[in-house]
Amino acid sequence: MSKPHRLPAGGLVDRGASLAFSFDGKRYAGHPGDTLASALLANGVKLVGRSFKYHRPRGVLTAGFEEPNALVELRSGARREPNTKATVAELFDGLEARSQNRWPSLAFDLLAVNQLASPAFVAGFYYKTFMWPASFWEKLYEPMIRRAAGLGRAAEAADPDSYEKTTAHCDLLVIGGGAGGLAAALAAGRAGARVIIADEDFVLGGRLNAERRSVGDVASADWAAQAAAELASLPEVTVLTRTTVTSVHDGGVYGALERVSDHLAQPLSHQPRQRFWRIVAKRSVLASGALERPIPFGNNDRPGVMLAGAVRTYINRFGVAPGKRAVVYANNDDAAATVADLVAAGCEVAAVVDARGDASALQATAKAAGALLVFGRTVARAYGGRVVEGCEIADARGDTFNVPCDLIAVSGGWSPAIQLTNHLNGRPAWDDRRAAFLPGVTPPGMTVVGSANGDFGLAETFATGARAGAEAAAAEGFSGAGFELPSVEPEAGETYGDGPWRPTIKRGKAFVDFQNDVTVSDVELSAREGFRSVEHLKRYTTLGMATDQGKTSNVVGLALMAEITGKSIPDTGVTMNRPPYTPVAIGALAGAHRHKEFRPTRLPPSHFWAEEQGAVFTETGQWMRAAYFPRRGEADWFETMVREVETVRTKVGVYDASTLGKIDIHGPDAATLLDKVYVNAFASLAVGKARYGLMLREDGVAMDDGTTTRLGDQHFYMTTTTANAGAVMRHLEFAKQWLWPELDVHFASVTDQWAQYAIAGPRSRDVVAALVDPGFDVSNEALPYMGATELTVCGGVKARLFRLSFSGELAYELAVPARYGDAMIRAIVKAGEPFGICPYGAEALAVMRIEKGHAAGPELNGNTTGADLGMGRMMSKKKDFIGRTLAGREGLADPSRPALVGFRPVDRTARLRSGAHFVARGAEPTAANDEGYMTSTAYSPSNGHWIGLGFLARGASRMGEIVRAYDPVRDGDVEVEVVSPVFVDPEGARLRA
Repeated sequence: MSKPHRLPAGGLVDRGASLAFSFDGKRYAGHPGDTLASALLANGVKLVGRSFKYHRPRGVLTAGFEEPNALVELRSGARREPNTKATVAELFDGLEARSQNRWPSLAFDLLAVNQLASPAFVAGFYYKTFMWPASFWEKLYEPMIRRAAGLGRAAEAADPDSYEKTTAHCDLLVIGGGAGGLAAALAAGRAGARVIIADEDFVLGGRLNAERRSVGDVASADWAAQAAAELASLPEVTVLTRTTVTSVHDGGVYGALERVSDHLAQPLSHQPRQRFWRIVAKRSVLASGALERPIPFGNNDRPGVMLAGAVRTYINRFGVAPGKRAVVYANNDDAAATVADLVAAGCEVAAVVDARGDASALQATAKAAGALLVFGRTVARAYGGRVVEGCEIADARGDTFNVPCDLIAVSGGWSPAIQLTNHLNGRPAWDDRRAAFLPGVTPPGMTVVGSANGDFGLAETFATGARAGAEAAAAEGFSGAGFELPSVEPEAGETYGDGPWRPTIKRGKAFVDFQNDVTVSDVELSAREGFRSVEHLKRYTTLGMATDQGKTSNVVGLALMAEITGKSIPDTGVTMNRPPYTPVAIGALAGAHRHKEFRPTRLPPSHFWAEEQGAVFTETGQWMRAAYFPRRGEADWFETMVREVETVRTKVGVYDASTLGKIDIHGPDAATLLDKVYVNAFASLAVGKARYGLMLREDGVAMDDGTTTRLGDQHFYMTTTTANAGAVMRHLEFAKQWLWPELDVHFASVTDQWAQYAIAGPRSRDVVAALVDPGFDVSNEALPYMGATELTVCGGVKARLFRLSFSGELAYELAVPARYGDAMIRAIVKAGEPFGICPYGAEALAVMRIEKGHAAGPELNGNTTGADLGMGRMMSKKKDFIGRTLAGREGLADPSRPALVGFRPVDRTARLRSGAHFVARGAEPTAANDEGYMTSTAYSPSNGHWIGLGFLARGASRMGEIVRAYDPVRDGDVEVEVVSPVFVDPEGARLRA
């Protein structure tokens, strides 16, 4: 396989090994150390993609993560990954890559016809074009836009790879592994500080690997390799290559994405694809370098137009000549190094075009290259079809001449990569001398060094990096050998570039944002149409959006708007950078939290015993609960449910209530806080007593209910609904930490620490008495309804016994440490055998709670108030509590609001369905006549017919009235009688028996 652009020597690639890869089905070869982009360029492949809007041919522009053009699909099948930057995709054997956003092929893309309609596809054309006729939107416009939108194809199968998340702590986080980062890490690491150095490349060194420079007495790339080896040997230093720091957060927390196995065809066994790091650092050094800017000119997006720094990278690091005959176009002295490296690589430099009036700094280099030196002029356009074939050079008067070439190396100056400094709302500051934005207010503990701080010289970068590393180590109490600054060659000239921002004469489209096809004309149109604010400019033209987030285009676009409007760049403003710095896969953010790891199944303590009994299970939130316990001869779940309910009502049953949320509350101010979060009083609750409580949200809507027991003067035990256990815990912590931080109270979630069983039915006391150890009295007098006590059971096991009932019968809840949960359920069943005990599941419990009129999830649905639930009198008038004020709003206190009531079908054989809406008899079933809805229904074995709970307007005053329960979805229209929501034992005699 011929590699016509691979240089005969040089570079950091391993020429002794070959890697096979394919691009659009054609096979090529590269070397270890290549990126996909360098391997393609080595094989003479310049056309790698098509632009988003116009489908123009595009090639490689850069050599790093800022690449806007060379976006490809990698791999196939379930591992297919779109929009991967070829410039950072590490080459591996068997790599499959495909171009995207083209049809039927990259070379022949029919959608390139869009270029003919480019006068209509200007900035804002979506807003102008698809407004009329309105009827076309759903049938024509939207399908057409959706078909054309997007880049690449996501995999259609589930991702087969795994991802991890981890947390690390350090004294110093060094962001970037170039000269400044290596100096900072060595200075701090040699002193003994805990250092993490993270760099997105697969080798440390940054531009030291891309330049023909000497550091000390060795080549810059060799010096970087030696520094990396030393860092790897230091015990307190962690080197993270292939790792991008993506975000800065409060408290010295940084997010970082490590691409653990993206450089492999597939991860090794038990190896994650990517790992997301949460790094907690006392201090940080930002050594992220700078990004080179393009210069707008006609057809500056043609394959063969590249940034000058990227040209040097491909020559010196990868041993690839991106072209045979080059024109160098720049507005700064950095172009001299590009000219020299091209000549050293054996490339012909046809011309050096310096847009400035004084080209003295480039004269010697251009003369040595035998190149035509042109200054005070600009490149007007590149010409050629799918690749560059030459350029047209123009002066201010419009006089032009052509220079044949296959490579145009462009440098519009350098922009410090300061995006991470803005993640905590720090605004960058424009520096006129450097023609760049520099860091403004940086995140606490962050020091910016080297090119990222506008110090572009290598000597300055080493010095600022070493100083920052030494100061960070000293601040944490470390001192040591430090870092001795190496000698470097003197650097002449300025690397700053200030314009031109617009072509001297217009020859074809001049692109500012390559990824989004935003041209100079689009920015001019945005200004003419009044979208001059930088935020409006961004959204009207899509400048700076998509995967590169404007890294190569933002400064150029802002400078253009400033020039057009006659303002300075600082007056024009700058858009804010937000996390992440580069795209992050959702899988990496989720880590292992997917499938069952995303919502792991929680098993109550009796689960394996229930399996032995043949229980049928149902998922309730995260919990796997027994729905019912079928017996031989029972036809279906309905028969089983009826038997279980009847057994509880007439004998005794046992239910695993361990899934309820349980929170231990301790502290001198525990009662005070409970008074603030519950609508009713708890400070007056006696030790050994439980009380039902209702919580409201701040907006006055019911949040959760449950019982809280006072086990000691400063000790309470709260139970919540299964679904809201986590939410209530967060609510309590919020109240303590933010609303009343002065209160001395602490919480602990103990849901998993206690196995808790409900023993319910007329014979439940007999079962409990058989379980508790001698000396403990469980009689009605010793343990009345809503009483609680701590005791021992089964020969010394510590337990808590509560006289509570959710089913409406005489009932107890017995709690033991979770490790005894399985043994406890077996002991309960054995003790209950003489009394006809049966286990019952969630289906029977749901029926019994409806029979008793207890509100649950369908009623606590986030829309109802305490008054709606019939608990208005329970809401204290003597104390304040969360939600009290807003619960009294006119709309929530309106007596005509739907209130909770019960319903019986007039025809006792009729079935009721949840979700049915209530309308008056004789009224049309319309939204205007809607008077409420049914929330819960069940067949009641205790009543012998269907019953329901629901909310009916003015429900409390309409007892005995007949209304319609209308259900158009299931063809239901049943007349029901409005009754009390309590269908069993309304006097509560059974509870207190």
